[in-house]
Amino acid sequence: MSNATVPGVKVHSNVAPKAQAELFTEGALKFLAALHRTFETTRQSLLTAREDAQRRYDSGIALDFPRETKAVREEPSWQCAPPAPGLEDRRVEITGPTDRKMVINALNSGAKTFMADFEDSSSPTFANMVNGQVNLRDAIRREIDFETGGKKYQLSENPAVLIVRPRGWHLDEPRITIDNLPVSGSIFDFAIFFYHNAKELVKRGRGPYFYLPKMEHYLEARLWNDIFVFSQSYIGLPQGTIRGTVLIETLPAAFQMEEILFELRNHSSGLNCGRWDYIFSFIKKRRADRSAVLPDRKDVTMTVPFMDAYVRLLIKTCHKRKVAAMGGMSAQIPIKDDPKANEVAMAKVRADKLREVTAGHDGTWIAHPLINTIAREIFDQHMLGPNQYYNLRSEVQVAAADLLSTKVPGQITLEGIKENVATCLAYTAAWVGGNGCIPFNYLMEDAATAEITRIQLWQWVKYGLRVDDTGDVITAEYIDDHIEKIVPTIKDIVKGVDEGNVKIAKEYLKSQIRRTWPSEFLTSDLMGHLAVKDGVAARFQKSVL
Repeated sequence: MSNATVPGVKVHSNVAPKAQAELFTEGALKFLAALHRTFETTRQSLLTAREDAQRRYDSGIALDFPRETKAVREEPSWQCAPPAPGLEDRRVEITGPTDRKMVINALNSGAKTFMADFEDSSSPTFANMVNGQVNLRDAIRREIDFETGGKKYQLSENPAVLIVRPRGWHLDEPRITIDNLPVSGSIFDFAIFFYHNAKELVKRGRGPYFYLPKMEHYLEARLWNDIFVFSQSYIGLPQGTIRGTVLIETLPAAFQMEEILFELRNHSSGLNCGRWDYIFSFIKKRRADRSAVLPDRKDVTMTVPFMDAYVRLLIKTCHKRKVAAMGGMSAQIPIKDDPKANEVAMAKVRADKLREVTAGHDGTWIAHPLINTIAREIFDQHMLGPNQYYNLRSEVQVAAADLLSTKVPGQITLEGIKENVATCLAYTAAWVGGNGCIPFNYLMEDAATAEITRIQLWQWVKYGLRVDDTGDVITAEYIDDHIEKIVPTIKDIVKGVDEGNVKIAKEYLKSQIRRTWPSEFLTSDLMGHLAVKDGVAARFQKSVL
């Protein structure tokens, strides 16, 4: 344990001493403590409200647009803040974790913006979190160039605009406690980045821009807005300097898009279709509803009714309030050693991006620099200006029943079960080992896609469904059999994976499919393993398997 210089603040790990010494200055820790002491009680109350809401859903009360905010939705006069410097044109955004090489390659990719991710594509080891902060600090100041393996990595003259995604409200940062309580992962990621970089970004003609994940209620957006107001006052920046784009990636948030924008309206830069987490949430929030069973993951596409309704509503909502309606991530990545297979994969990317731009999206996400050209060409061809705010989609009418539709053609197949098991095991083992995104079957898998595999396996066992192409009943023992067969192959999927981490993944998945209700997030469940490796005592952790 290393002792911080601010009363009540303790740093419980010293795995990255150089980065920690540079970041954890007295001023930075005082700011972090001020945010924690001001807002932690609200965060906890909002997390409790999530549990209360889930109990209502389980009892059969259907999700709907909130009655108490009808006036907000129907009032035509309010709009969000105009685009901040560098956010006027976001036609292609590249996303990825914050390791040094990734940061340089993403900023040099030719994409308009780079979402530096402390969340779903990062495993939150303390070293990853604090070294990532140093990498972003250095990139902002153009001090990130380095050489490795005889290859030089240098920042280009016109890098992408930086946007940072902190962790979601549900995640703690157990390596730092304030007044003997773990600090919020969201607040930690935001505070360290903002304190060290906000004024520097403004000086360089940009600003502190964020992607805000995993929200389930407009009051959670209000909390972010309160933090923005507090933080700008704290360091002396004008109100409205910060911008936040909210990922609509939970089913409850889809019913509160206008309210979320309203809460953040002076700091909003739009909404994003966080498609993979949204599918996960669709199943999880309706866990007690047998009619909400979905087929193989590959069959739950963006064109099935509930996903199409969500996209159309998001675009209409954003353009009504004059902010960006961002598209989502195609999971395909380039296939270097098979030109024919690569063309099939890239054709899927083209079709996905064409669907997005013609629907009215103002930009899209990519996970690999080589896909930038494909996405850029399609948006350049069909979006001649910087955005499509003018496309109001006034013909769109989306009812609650549309967002809840379970009409999804497809089957539960043996191959789908095997792929879910393999993906969940491989990703979980990699995550516990410090890697937050892995290529598998020419798709980029992160926490969101892994969560779909976990929740689908649980759902199929819970309701005793049959495999359509074999007739087998899906029981916990049936899944166990596939787990045991697939475990020896994980070392081929995740090179260098630790056998102990594979065992953790195996035991975790077996326990999950036997639960009455699935866990909220695998990252919350498994965070204890990372904290233990970082030297944190068990009393500062919520979960250790």
